[in-house]
This record gives sequence, C-alpha cells and structure tokens, in this order.
Amino acid sequence: MKLNTINRVGRSDFVNMGPIRLRQPLPTQQIEMVDPFILLHHYGPYEINEKSNPFDLGPHPHRGFEPVTFLVQGEQLHRDSLGNKSVVKAGDVQWTTAGRGIIHAEGPSKEFVKKGGTIEGIQLWLNLPAEKKMMQANYQHEKYEDFRVVTSEDGKVETRIIAGELNETYGRIATQTQINAFMIEAKANGSESISFSNSHQGMLYLMKGKVKVNGATILELDKNQMIQFNQDGEGFSIEAEDNSLLLFLSGEPFNEPVSTYGPYVMNTQTEILEAMRDYQDGKMGFLPAN
Repeated sequence: MKLNTINRVGRSDFVNMGPIRLRQPLPTQQIEMVDPFILLHHYGPYEINEKSNPFDLGPHPHRGFEPVTFLVQGEQLHRDSLGNKSVVKAGDVQWTTAGRGIIHAEGPSKEFVKKGGTIEGIQLWLNLPAEKKMMQANYQHEKYEDFRVVTSEDGKVETRIIAGELNETYGRIATQTQINAFMIEAKANGSESISFSNSHQGMLYLMKGKVKVNGATILELDKNQMIQFNQDGEGFSIEAEDNSLLLFLSGEPFNEPVSTYGPYVMNTQTEILEAMRDYQDGKMGFLPAN
C-alpha cells in the first residue's frame, strides 16, 4: 500500500468554552479546516458529581451541519426537538443531522451525576453540502457493542467502523456524504495499516497513548496529537508504543464557501441571518428545559 504523505501536524491545546476547559485540535493555527470537517473538540476527562457538573448543555439550536458525539467515558442524556430521548453510554456514538434546524440538549444524566464518575468525549462538526443544508433533521444513536470491528493481523489493534468502509466492513451510521469515521484501539506494540480513498481528505487524532505514524511521525499527548494527510496515497500505518486510542476521519471535500456563526454552519452570511431569524420564530422546533 502506498502511504499518504503528511500535510500538517497539529497540537491539541486547551481552550475555554464558558465553564468548560477542553482541547481543540480543529481549527488551530496549524490546521484551520479539513474539508468537510469544521471543528473537533476533545472534552474531559472530567470528574462529574453533584457539586461539579460543568458539562450540562441546555437546549440550543443547530442548522446546516452534523454535530456528532463520540462518548469515550461516562454517560450522557440526549434530548431533541424531534422527540428523541436517549442515554448515550461509553463507546456509543450519537450522530445528529441538523439540516434545516434542530434544538437539542445533552449532558451527564441525573443518575450519573448522583453516583459520580468520569466523562470524556469528542464532539465533531461535520459540514453538509449546500444542497443538503436544508434537509429534514435526523438523529442516530449507535451502541459500542453493535459497531463492526476490523482486527489487525497481530490481534492488538481493533478498528471500530462507525461510518464508511474499511476492508469491505461497513459502518452502521447512515451518512449524507462520503465519510469514514473509525475509532482505533491499539495495545502497546500493535500495528495496523488503514486504507482510505485518495479522493478523501483525511485526519488522525490521538486521544490516548503514543503512536508512530507511517514509521516516522510520533503522536503523543501534549505534543503533537493531530495529522492531516495529503491526498496522494492509499492509506497510513500506525505502530503503538503504548496502549492508545485514536479517531480517524476522512471525507470527500465540498470545496464550497463556509460561513459560521455560533451554532450555525451555512454558505453565506445571509443564510446565517435567516437561520437566526428562523430560530427566533420557532421554526426549528421547541425543546423545554429539563
């Protein structure tokens, strides 16, 4: 397999989002955007209890993209204006297609806050193409135990196929565009090669551990945690130096203008203003405070 060369390597420094302190590997000064991926937040690990629960996001709107949560540790309650209500547990993925508009709320469940525990996860903002920005909203919740898994020849690396395809193994999430989303769990000294189409822009993010990518580039916490690949090969290789957890994402770029404001991702500033007005007019639905 011809390996994709590395375009850029980025950090995952901490930023403050209100009361929440989290890592933001995308966008950064090194890597502004990996089309069609707009934003990547790595929150936690936080210790949650009745005295400390900063990660409780009340009802808020979205339009024009897909907010996706990969929950690594803990338990979160999701509610939305479509009437969905589900408890997302460690390893689960919730995939929201905001489309023309949705209001949702998420945070540790009351039961989890009462007993206390650790919460950690990834929130991804995946853009929608112009032709689908005003589609009907949708919500998907897939459980950890239901994801299909590709195991390396040495048995030390498991790749969960959240969406897309690897080695003719397909993800359970239905996507609006050509997307791969893989969660890679590697034991120390495990190695694996991951293929993806050279029509995709691809990126690899390290959440835990230390890995060598393509035999040379090291990813480790608090140093370099993110790689953007060039579109010049057939995939990449990893060698885990410690027990590691990585998220791989790839997708066909839209090459469209992007206009963002708060919880909206559209193509023009006019569309942003329309989204703000539609939310105020109640056209994105209604969700009462919990």
